[in-house]
Amino acid sequence: MSSATPPLLPIAQSERIAILDILRGCALLGILLMNIECFVGPLDAGTTGIDPQLTGMDRIADALIYVLIQGKFYTLFSLLFGMGFAVMSKRAADVGRAFMPFYLRRSLGLLTIGLIHAVLIWSGDILVLYALMSVPLLTSRRLCTAALPLTGVLLYLIPVALMSIYCWADFIVSTSSNSENIKSWQEVLAQNGTETAQVIREQRHAYGAGSYVQATVQRLHDVKNGLESLIINGVHVLGMFLLGTWFVRSGAILQPERYTRLFAWLRWGAWPLGLTAMLLSVHLASWQDVTRVDPRAFSAFALSMIAGLLMCLGYLAWGIRAAFALTWAAPAGRMALSNYLLQSMVCTLIFYGYGLGFFERLPRVWQLPFAIALFTFQVALSRWWLQRFRFGPCEWLWRSFTYLRWEPLRVASTAR
Repeated sequence: MSSATPPLLPIAQSERIAILDILRGCALLGILLMNIECFVGPLDAGTTGIDPQLTGMDRIADALIYVLIQGKFYTLFSLLFGMGFAVMSKRAADVGRAFMPFYLRRSLGLLTIGLIHAVLIWSGDILVLYALMSVPLLTSRRLCTAALPLTGVLLYLIPVALMSIYCWADFIVSTSSNSENIKSWQEVLAQNGTETAQVIREQRHAYGAGSYVQATVQRLHDVKNGLESLIINGVHVLGMFLLGTWFVRSGAILQPERYTRLFAWLRWGAWPLGLTAMLLSVHLASWQDVTRVDPRAFSAFALSMIAGLLMCLGYLAWGIRAAFALTWAAPAGRMALSNYLLQSMVCTLIFYGYGLGFFERLPRVWQLPFAIALFTFQVALSRWWLQRFRFGPCEWLWRSFTYLRWEPLRVASTAR
């Protein structure tokens, strides 16, 4: 008589991979340092480079975030999502349970949370994109481990290729002898710029001076616009998911001591190369005007994308090397979903017009210590919470939906 197949249960604390929690915590800080500009001002006007209107310490702060943070920790977070997928897939295979039904429920739960967050709290959400891209990620289970890195990098670079085609088209049309083609193309570019400028004005009004209802209507528009660019943003994220999957399936993240040469190259090769590419990007165009098309700015964007990948992998390697000094971030990483949502709730209530109304009033240089102070509070809150509860509040709801039962929340030693 065969024994019953053991159920697929949530990962116990003793089974958690400590380095992943540490890296998630660090990624959360990086994401907040990047996002804070988009909380303080219009969403679509943020993360576009070094604002030419800034001077002094504000400009220095903006430059540091753009060069060292923007596009690197969001990418790292995507990498970690792929690692989490691979860990869950392996656990399901180890206990002989069907993975797809469980995983699709998990993705549906994340999509629901993401939509609530994007529409009711902050439209700069990444959870919806992660949930949607988690479905094609299932196909990676059929890929051999050796094929994952190349496939991931190629997918990541698709937006760069599309941007190159766009720039080439601009060059061809601009140098064409056909005046009608030039006029039509310029009209298309002008229309795109006009629409982008209009969106920024609408965001400034809705988020800076509007009521909660007006802000929610604007968030709906932002979500719709974001979904329209799903192909470009989606393949970029999916590529990082595949790279993260490779790090687990190859054993590199579980046994980094076996991959010392790889991680040494990522620290001393990939990261400096990425920084060089980023500095060259800044030299070409330190700010990208979202209301117009500029091939030079697009070239800078392509370089910044390449830099983001290289520096992200470098940060990963440095995080593993310095894990002993970064354990303080692990509690925040264990509650990454709850903390990500909490960042949005706190910041929108402080900066948006329906909250305290500090929209576009916090100088750029002070945005950094604000973000660090908020994250420090989150680390302390997470440590306090996890001494009493097994999961963060949003993680608990997500897991309960995924496993189709209410998971015990309180730590056993404190249960009454």
